Amino acid sequence: MRRFVIVGHRASTTGDFKLDDVCGGAGRLDVLLRCVNSSFFLSHSLRRDVEAFLVMKGGEDPPKTLRFVGDGLRYLNPDERSTASLVRNALLRKVGDEEVGSSPGIFISRMDLGDVLEKLAEVSEIIYLKEDGEDVRDVTFDGDLTFVLGDDRDLDEDEEAILKKYSARSVRLGPLSYHSDHCITIVHNELDRRQ
Repeated sequence: MRRFVIVGHRASTTGDFKLDDVCGGAGRLDVLLRCVNSSFFLSHSLRRDVEAFLVMKGGEDPPKTLRFVGDGLRYLNPDERSTASLVRNALLRKVGDEEVGSSPGIFISRMDLGDVLEKLAEVSEIIYLKEDGEDVRDVTFDGDLTFVLGDDRDLDEDEEAILKKYSARSVRLGPLSYHSDHCITIVHNELDRRQ
């Protein structure tokens, strides 16, 4: 299983944004939507062995985490607007202590980054995608993998401390700084070539 955890530092945690303004009015939700698409879409199919977690920290009701499960996803289309609609519908659901399904393959909860990594560390190796990490071409990957990255902002010191708690390995994807959604595509390509 491949998992991607993307921290949306300003991403709206309420569903009161307009679908035409996911950049500004929804706290750069557009970055997270592109990450969802990069996580799952192939040319004429979806990756079914992937999960994506959007840890949303902005707006008036943080934290919230949306979990997308590849083998259960329905209604996910490659355009950002329809993905934004699925996210908004999830954010409009009442969320208590338990994770709640909002549509097939999409779940919402009150988890923050620490809660997400606590669950995943039991079954998966945690990899922090960071520009000064070990080169991906020199790293051996085995088993279940979880890749953690920021949106258009780097993770802050508190978030990095959480990663350190779970012995996350820092890995860089190349010599340049890439967009978050591009990082996911590069990871997929690297792992696809190794299979």
